[in-house]
Amino acid sequence: MTLLRDHDLARAFDHASPTYDRLTALHPGYRTDLLRSARRLRLPDGGAGLHVLDLGCGTGTSTRALLRAAPRARITAVDASSGMLRRARAKPWPDRVRFLHLTAEEMAKAGEGPLDAVFAAYLFRNVIHPNRVLAAVRSLLRPGGRLAVHEYSLTGSPAHRALWTAVCRGVIVPTGTLTGDRALYHHLWRSVLAFDTASAFADRLARAGFTGVRAAPVAGWQTGIVHTFLARNGSTTTGERTR
Repeated sequence: MTLLRDHDLARAFDHASPTYDRLTALHPGYRTDLLRSARRLRLPDGGAGLHVLDLGCGTGTSTRALLRAAPRARITAVDASSGMLRRARAKPWPDRVRFLHLTAEEMAKAGEGPLDAVFAAYLFRNVIHPNRVLAAVRSLLRPGGRLAVHEYSLTGSPAHRALWTAVCRGVIVPTGTLTGDRALYHHLWRSVLAFDTASAFADRLARAGFTGVRAAPVAGWQTGIVHTFLARNGSTTTGERTR
């Protein structure tokens, strides 16, 4: 199967950015599921004094979920698509939210850490080298820092694969075709089928050095199709206050 990668994928997101929010608004539970995953980070005190990264922020829907889950946190949101970032930046935000046109690896090289938490929604199945991205995330996170990955990651059940394919063929790809973005939404369909199963991605996180890894399903029709993966960056440092 042919998937969009790197600059081709970024350009596809650039092209789709004007209609992206309208299409995701048609998705039952899209915003609710993002908020639930952001809240699963369980950041204390509304995120007061914490610096949180929204990795792959798109048009800012995941950033809004983070802001609702941790209204007192300082949030840095990054994405590889300049078109999606323009849409995000055009929305109203408090001063403690900023948007950067960077990847995780570029953030790590720029010395943007240490971070208290990272939220990554719909990102990892779109990168060529997920292990490199996970290594960059670990280098950005403080010891004991939290990671939440909200991602299409199937259980491996034939029934869940069949349901995802039926939804894509019947709704997602046809709708994307109407907006002139068939290639992107065809990529969405195929990238989910090609990505790690939920158990495989949890194992990938553990191999990357994350601890306390667990996968939590979302509710509704996407149960078994979308999961929240929660983990920590190694063990907490001695004397660190409980968060």
